[in-house]
Amino acid sequence: MARVRGYFHPRTATGASSLIPSPPWHYSGDLLTVEYRTNPDRVRELLPEPLALADEDPGAVALIWADWQSCAASGEELLDPVRSQYKEAFAVVRCMYRGRTYTRCVYIWVDKDFALARGLHQGYPKKLGSIHQSRPHPYGPAPRIEAGARFGATLAAADRRLAQAVVTLREPAETNGFVNAHPMAHHRRLPSIEKGKGPALDELIESGAASVEGGRPWAGDAELELFESPTEELARLEIREPIAAYYRQVGVVWDGGRLLESGTSGAG
Repeated sequence: MARVRGYFHPRTATGASSLIPSPPWHYSGDLLTVEYRTNPDRVRELLPEPLALADEDPGAVALIWADWQSCAASGEELLDPVRSQYKEAFAVVRCMYRGRTYTRCVYIWVDKDFALARGLHQGYPKKLGSIHQSRPHPYGPAPRIEAGARFGATLAAADRRLAQAVVTLREPAETNGFVNAHPMAHHRRLPSIEKGKGPALDELIESGAASVEGGRPWAGDAELELFESPTEELARLEIREPIAAYYRQVGVVWDGGRLLESGTSGAG
């Protein structure tokens, strides 16, 4: 019998074709975060049992753009940039599970297949999209990390623009927001191959960074717009009130999570 290798599909005799390597995964990124309040009912409808709305500020949402470089432990992907560079945009909310506050990613788009596969393993509901954001640079016309600098960000999927933002930096801050400041509570779900059967995989898991380092966050103000699409529902998280905007450069290591419950994602 042939022995095949690889952390993820496709698994082969050598394992070299696997879409993603085994953790730990290391990330360096520039993050633009826009926080606002929406109708809490729109957050509640995205929280399957046993998750519930956060006790405080239940309608708080963070829409985050991230420009990443990532690699496995060897770091070899950084010298082959097509395998390390990608962008994503994602919406997170807060929720409660057994008295503890979690962050939950409810929508997310990425522009590379390896990032999509990693996210599905982690319980992120990743889809392909087109994501762009201004990159800082100390020379020329690009924005610098200083008061008054303006950063643009756009998100599109299936040929439709879903969101756009302009963030104007104001001053250094202590944090880069509160909505995305907790461990993640995600579902890992895979339908059964047999018609009419329940899911083959149905887990509520906790996940988070094994370590984080970062530069000084900057707070600012944002102009944010969301747009309707026939295949996406981000605009249901309508903007009722702006909270704040932030820019930060970070380094993150992810090295697994833990199972909270099985069979919790609901029918359908």
